[in-house]
Amino acid sequence: MDAVDLTLFASRIEAVCEEMGARLQGAAFSPNIKDRLDFSCAVFDVAGELCAQAAHIPVHLGSMAYAMRDIVGLVEWQSGDMVVLNDPYFGGTHLPDVTLIAPLFLDGKLVAFVANRAHHADIGADSPGSMPISSSLEEEGLIIPPTHLMRDFQVDERIFAAIIDKLQHGDQARGDFSAQISANQAGISRLAELIESVGLDGFTQGLDELNDYAARLAAAALADIPDGDYKFSDVMDDDGLGNQDLVITVNIKVRGSDIEIDFTGTAAQTAGNINCPLSVAAAGVYYVFRCLMPRHTPACAGSFRQLKLSAPLGCLLNAERPAAVAAGNVETSTRVVDVIMGALAQAIPEHIPAASHGSMNNVAMGSRGQSPWDYYETLGGGMGAGARGEGLSAIQTHMTNTLNTPIEVLEMNYPLRVPRYEIRRGSGGKGAHNGGDGLIREYEFLAPAQVTLLTERRGHQPWGLNGASGGQLGENKLNGQSLPSKISLDVTEGDRLSIATPGGGAWQQKEEV
Repeated sequence: MDAVDLTLFASRIEAVCEEMGARLQGAAFSPNIKDRLDFSCAVFDVAGELCAQAAHIPVHLGSMAYAMRDIVGLVEWQSGDMVVLNDPYFGGTHLPDVTLIAPLFLDGKLVAFVANRAHHADIGADSPGSMPISSSLEEEGLIIPPTHLMRDFQVDERIFAAIIDKLQHGDQARGDFSAQISANQAGISRLAELIESVGLDGFTQGLDELNDYAARLAAAALADIPDGDYKFSDVMDDDGLGNQDLVITVNIKVRGSDIEIDFTGTAAQTAGNINCPLSVAAAGVYYVFRCLMPRHTPACAGSFRQLKLSAPLGCLLNAERPAAVAAGNVETSTRVVDVIMGALAQAIPEHIPAASHGSMNNVAMGSRGQSPWDYYETLGGGMGAGARGEGLSAIQTHMTNTLNTPIEVLEMNYPLRVPRYEIRRGSGGKGAHNGGDGLIREYEFLAPAQVTLLTERRGHQPWGLNGASGGQLGENKLNGQSLPSKISLDVTEGDRLSIATPGGGAWQQKEEV
């Protein structure tokens, strides 16, 4: 293909993912998917290698890119199949993230896959919002290994009912699952049209050329990192069960455009739920190095050929079953980004920002009473400043790309009122370029509920660079009284929960210290 044909080919595959996302958002029932956009869509080749993805959620997409090769090998695929899974130890992230995978067959031959992953606020945990303070995977909800949800283009109603029956909100769950099915069906249809228009040989050749092109762009960008060994450590505040200051360490070895990322020295997996499978750590790695590549680098497997990842089995970033992982996907993944950026700041300081707020500030709540409800959202904070300017304020950063839930949507669907939602002025670090400010979001409960908070950077502030100050710590309060970073508690009508998220770290040049 010439340059124009290759660009069109890449854009057409990416458009398949974008259309899948539009279908999923438009058909979903829950605010978590249709309003917060907590979902991702991608296309994979016959071997499970990433071909394209929409600009959705990095922690979803990176983990799928890493794990899909193994997943496709677990299943005997037939035309009309659709497989559902959420098991973190079979390619998932945490149980609320449910993945649907569909194969594309043309003339009886398997040629590609489409997949989407969406966050379900109710996945069957005893704790509303399905983000409990857990000590084992089984406590976190319904575990779905790779299972056929559809065969021969028909939903297996026995399997579907078995899943829905384990959930509190059957109608909403059925709607969201149906939206995911519809998104994959749209992806299969559009991808088939693409392949038929260029021919199967043309499609295969196009993927080869696309991966080679991405690999060349990636290699050129990564070669700009000076050869050397770079090490950085940071800590997780706690695991929610009394274990504090858990270390995450990265050792990055750069030799030309070949880069080894080794997490030896990271703390062992812990009792609480901040553990994660290696696929989640891989998502953090892919994200950071992808940010160093040109914007037009195709989002395909070729982009990551130069990267070699390792982590000791049984550590926080490569946990073994049945370790709890609910917060690993959302909190530990953000610290993976922080340590990689901290190491690379030693090599290419002009390209690396200070630490962002470093938490998805997870709020899960609901009730199991006569009128059960489940709600979950993540909150933005301050972005770290860099050489090009100040950090943005009140924004989701790095591993998540979701929106907030509009106050009108939240108050319309749940017994909640939001009396306060504002930027947390002055919470960003101070330097030549200031870090972005966090936010304050306050919930007033109109009925009794159970609340779970899974947050970070309440004990260790986001770091600044080259002597600039870090962002302010986050604060969780109930009726003005401070709460731990991770807690599950009961609230009554009239109680007010306030979440003040951390600011981002500041930046300044070394000579300004």
